[in-house]
Amino acid sequence: MPLVRFDAVVGRSQEEIKNLLDAAHRAILSAFDVPQRDRYQIYHEHPESNLILEDTGLGIERTKKVVVVTVVSMPRSQELKQKFYRDLCRELKKSCDIDPSDVIVSMVTNSAPDWSFGNGNAQFITGEL
Repeated sequence: MPLVRFDAVVGRSQEEIKNLLDAAHRAILSAFDVPQRDRYQIYHEHPESNLILEDTGLGIERTKKVVVVTVVSMPRSQELKQKFYRDLCRELKKSCDIDPSDVIVSMVTNSAPDWSFGNGNAQFITGEL
């Protein structure tokens, strides 16, 4: 049930966006072992001038293929997070030709009461999930 948001520079085709979303979902499935239909993704494009994505002094070069991936999820271990980072970069390189240097990830942690999947219910609290 991670909610995955992608922020990218305008210009990808619908097919490229689909490939990116599918690749990211494969990484989520692999790293976090969630059900196949546990898929919540938002893709948003920005003019290049609206994304300033430097490298924190690490010497990482970025291109117009850069993507910022924000994952909102219940707590995950450091090992699973690192597996996700590796799996995501591997999948994006293989399926989308996005270099790992163009992948920025931020994990945002929340808990069961913070989720409602519809119908005004907090399904983790009500026992529906």
